[in-house]
Amino acid sequence: MKRIVLTGGPGAGKTVISQRIATLHPDRFVRVPEAATQTYALLQTRWDRLDLVGRRDVQRRIYRLQVEQEERLSREHPDKVLLLDRGTIDGAAYWPDGVEDYWRDLGTTHEQEVARYDTVIWLETAAALGMYDGDASNACRFEDAQAAVESGNLLLRLWGGHPSLKHVGAFANLQDKVCAVMESVGEKD
Repeated sequence: MKRIVLTGGPGAGKTVISQRIATLHPDRFVRVPEAATQTYALLQTRWDRLDLVGRRDVQRRIYRLQVEQEERLSREHPDKVLLLDRGTIDGAAYWPDGVEDYWRDLGTTHEQEVARYDTVIWLETAAALGMYDGDASNACRFEDAQAAVESGNLLLRLWGGHPSLKHVGAFANLQDKVCAVMESVGEKD
């Protein structure tokens, strides 16, 4: 089963774009929702409201949920492409003790996690264009515009070793960005 990850900083359009593509092409794609938003919503908190122990615990929960969702949806839809709203590597950007400690704590490696995915599409956040709504469209967001850009750049570095990494820049018009992503995954609008 093929797995395509949409990654990028807050406000990059990952959720809206993955939903739109999966809705337009249900015969080809199954969307894997963002595990972080689900976890924070369940716990009724967000990253910046947690202490270090809480941040580690939440990142472990997010990782486990991400893997569980990927495996379950792979079994349920073996003939479809998984379109992921973030991947397991994204959690390393939020691990309070650094990237290497994240892998060590989870009992995995960067190489193993990169190998989980066939294609990675990095989306530049709308914050790069001054078009960032913070937590208005996602209550789990805590980053300001500059932090959203920095988070996106860190994610680009973390995914940088992937052999099929594609870039989609920021667009003033969301539909233009959807079209660019659809072209990257081999679909036309």
